[in-house]
Formats: sequence, structure tokens, C-alpha cells
Amino acid sequence: MAADHDLEMEDMNLNMDRDMKGELEEEKEMREDRGGKDTFKNKKVHRVVSKWMLPEKVQRTYLERANCLPPPVFIISISLAELAVFIYYAVWKPQKQWITLDTGILESPFIYSPEKREQAWRFVSYMLVHAGVQHIVGNLIMQLALGIPLEMVHKGLRVGLVYLAGVIAGSLASSIFDPLKCLVGASGGLYALMGGYFMNVLVNFREMIPAFGIVRLLIIILIIMSDMGFALYRRFFVPASGSPVSFAAHIAGGFAGMSIGYTVFSCFDKALLKDPRFWIAIAAYFACVLFAVFFNVFLSPAN
Repeated sequence: MAADHDLEMEDMNLNMDRDMKGELEEEKEMREDRGGKDTFKNKKVHRVVSKWMLPEKVQRTYLERANCLPPPVFIISISLAELAVFIYYAVWKPQKQWITLDTGILESPFIYSPEKREQAWRFVSYMLVHAGVQHIVGNLIMQLALGIPLEMVHKGLRVGLVYLAGVIAGSLASSIFDPLKCLVGASGGLYALMGGYFMNVLVNFREMIPAFGIVRLLIIILIIMSDMGFALYRRFFVPASGSPVSFAAHIAGGFAGMSIGYTVFSCFDKALLKDPRFWIAIAAYFACVLFAVFFNVFLSPAN
């Protein structure tokens, strides 16, 4: 009887061991399945991003080393900062109506104002302030939709360089071509991203699937037309009691993107600092910056 009892106990232990091993194997398989599904989803996202952001000849290179580290921190951080500033002026400093903000933003320490050009930070910080809900929503949607995929491909340092080059070009151009008007909004940086992307699509059009190329160009043109329409309205048709703002930043940001942005975004698989086109674009950019500084110091009607 004792021997039979021992045999039964051994069988029970063996069965328990098998069950435990089976459960461990099932758990391992489930983890692998989840990991496989996550990897598949990530690869699918990167594949879509590569088709929209890169010419065909470098898509495979991107997919081989694609990852989300670091994540698109720059464009998300800038967007959150712009949203926070808008909420501050719309809620904590309420206007008569906040669909289109008026006098409140003109008193902001961030806005570019011709009378306060000696406060040099305003040539950059104006990007944080927006003229109303249409302005902020339009800019945020466009820069997140374009900026996140660009940053996934080119990373934050390059995207940040192009974005800030557009912001500075926008304020300096406004100080020359519209010297008596205030300036708000991130359109200079946004148009720099669009300008660089537009040039890459245009130059590499034959290497892309034609339908994709046409769709991209049409989307960019539609966005530019709608945004420029709003900017022109704010500049020329706003009531006399309102706050007309300059639109020169849109154009200057676009040109910055079509020069520096195009060079940066076309060097995906190359060393940027070894590309002579980059240094030519930088030299031309700084020449324009020096001229704008000279104009503001000695020739501006706002002096």
C-alpha cells in the first residue's frame, strides 16, 4: 500500500511539473506573439513614414535602422509650449472673445513688436503666441502632422535646426518688409518644414510612386493656400480696432526651408557637415541675417 501511495504521489508531481512547464511555454508564446505583433505594427508605421518622407532609393536604409529612439520630442515640446501660451492668454487673461485674440497678445513679452526690437528674444519667442483659435489649431495640426514623421526620419536636431531657421528668418523678414507691424505665430518654422519637404518631393518626384508624389504636392499647396489666406485676412482685412499682423514670416520661412531645409532633409544617409550644399545654404542664410540686422539698426522706419 505504501509503495502504491508513493507511486501515486510521484505521478501527481510529474503531472504538476508538466502543467507548470506547459503554462510557462504558453506564457512565453503569448509574449512572443505580443512582441511580434508590436514589431509588425512598428514596422508598418515606419514603412508608411518612409514612403511619405523619403525618396525610394533611401527607404530601405531607413527601414533597416528605423526606431523611435529618441522619440519626436522637439516638435511635440514646441507644440505643447505654443498651446500652453495660447491657453494662458485665452483663459487666464481672457479677451472680449478668444476666437481671434486682440489687445491681450499685443502686450505679451513674447510677441515681436517693432517698438521693442531691442529685446532680441522677441525675434524667436513670437512663435509661441498665436492670434486666435483658428491660428493655433491650424498651425498645430500642420506642424504635428508633418513634423512628427520628419523627426522620426531625421531626428530632432535636424528638424529643430530647420524649424528655428524659419522662425528667425520670418521675424527678420517681417522687420524689413513690414517694419511697422507686429508678428505672432509659428508659421515661419512651419513653412520652413513645408518648404524643405516640398523641395524634396519636387526634386525626387520621379523616384516616388506618381500618385504619392501628386497627392503630396496637392496637400502642401492646399495647406499653403488656406494658411496664407488667413494670414492675408489678418493683415489687410482686420478691423481698424483689431490687431493686424505681418505675413512676411510665411514667405521667408518657406525660402529658409527650400534652402537649408532641403539640404538637411536630402542628407538622410549622408554626413550633413560634409555636404558643400549645406555650407552654401548656411552662408547665404547668415548673409541675409547680417543684412537684416544692419537694416534694423540703421535703416528701419521703426527707428
